[in-house]
Amino acid sequence: MPPRAKITKDMVIDAAFEIAREAGGENINARTVAKKLNCSTQPVMYHFATVDELRKAVYAKADGYHSEYLMNIESPQKGVILGIGLNYIRFAVEEPHLFRFLFQSNFFNGKTLIEMIDAGELMPVLLAMQGEAGGSIEQVKEIFLTIFLFAHGYAGIIANNSLKYDEELIKSHLKRVYRGAMLAVQEEMK
Repeated sequence: MPPRAKITKDMVIDAAFEIAREAGGENINARTVAKKLNCSTQPVMYHFATVDELRKAVYAKADGYHSEYLMNIESPQKGVILGIGLNYIRFAVEEPHLFRFLFQSNFFNGKTLIEMIDAGELMPVLLAMQGEAGGSIEQVKEIFLTIFLFAHGYAGIIANNSLKYDEELIKSHLKRVYRGAMLAVQEEMK
């Protein structure tokens, strides 16, 4: 009999990530991951003592995936900031289970918006925005926060199947929000 394939920690995380994409993070458990890997639950629990530990690892993977998604802008020459905002909303359309896992789960429990904005994972997004908008990183954070809150509202409604995605309408709204945020920062600089 040939030796059994070794189930690695990365294999467990990848399988759980696929479960989060297909059915939602709440469906990650030792049995569903083992079924996905076609193994017993023992290898899953060998790498992760608790399901919460596994969910945290999957959350980190999903967060990285989301950051890459945001930065994959179709037309950067038409505006990095608009592209990031649209990608945030598109992510909710294309990956509703991951969106809910990342932004409508308990993982932000106890964190403030400032802590979220100061997270190192967000720095590439902020630097890309700074390249377009200019100004200090603190000013860019203010612009980002305004756009994020607006885009998050749209994305949340879409991810929960309560609103149809209308890209042209969303673009026009995002442009208005961006102009307003830029004006507010410029006024504060005076």
